[in-house]
Amino acid sequence: MSITQMPMWHEKDPADVVRDEVGDLSNVTVFHNQILVGIYTRPNKTKSGIILTEKTQQEDVFQGVVGLVLKVGPTAFQDDANNQFRGQSVKEGEWIVYRPSDTHKVSVNGKVCRLLEDAHVKLRVAHPDMVF
Repeated sequence: MSITQMPMWHEKDPADVVRDEVGDLSNVTVFHNQILVGIYTRPNKTKSGIILTEKTQQEDVFQGVVGLVLKVGPTAFQDDANNQFRGQSVKEGEWIVYRPSDTHKVSVNGKVCRLLEDAHVKLRVAHPDMVF
């Protein structure tokens, strides 16, 4: 999604915000079928002008269901005895939806992220606000 297609209430592209918050990942290696996801937190003001409290935004860190794919393990989305992906996969920079209970909370460069298995990705969305 280009900046011109971005919803008006975002001052900055949400993907850039997540990447900036997480920082340099050059020394991070994701193993096996795992996916490292940066958690999306909603902006403090909604499209309709409602101001979200800091508590509401903080809840996204623990209960949020949308994240930006930051790193993908080398065997993610490869068919095996348990899973047949039929060519489906995700790439770095894409927004995905997941169930928080299917993830592990990890802190990378001081930023809370999620680590999940490939089979726990529920869907891909063009923009994180589509889910809220």
